[in-house]
Amino acid sequence: MSDERETVARQILETLPEWFGRRQARENYVSEARHLPMFAIFDKDAKPIGFLSLKQHGDIAAEAFVLGVLPDKHRQGIGRRLLAHAENHLVASGIRYLTVKTVAATNSDPNYANTRQFYEAIGFEPLEVFPTLWDSSTPCLFMIKLLKSL
Repeated sequence: MSDERETVARQILETLPEWFGRRQARENYVSEARHLPMFAIFDKDAKPIGFLSLKQHGDIAAEAFVLGVLPDKHRQGIGRRLLAHAENHLVASGIRYLTVKTVAATNSDPNYANTRQFYEAIGFEPLEVFPTLWDSSTPCLFMIKLLKSL
């Protein structure tokens, strides 16, 4: 199963160089995905088109550790569906908060502007910027979402 998760993560992340172009960072996401809970959506030919890996932090919070959707499937609701499914699973497990890290607005990359817009549209709120968590050219925005009980 872990090999399948790694394959899904690699196949999708390698199509997204605008977000996962740094080889070492991408390999870290792929490696971590092997061991994390994963939600995935496949097309009619069983080809992965999107996935989300979660990392639990304690008893009340989890992180959307890595989310990827094939470029030709963007803006079709795949990311929303993955997160909705994950949120239902987390709430059923007693998790109250979902977090995500992305690149802060102080970096002018339009791809990350779209990413922040996506997360805000589905209920995440910016909580804090960590200017050097990753490196000085990639400031980290930490976002949080209060999950609703079932």
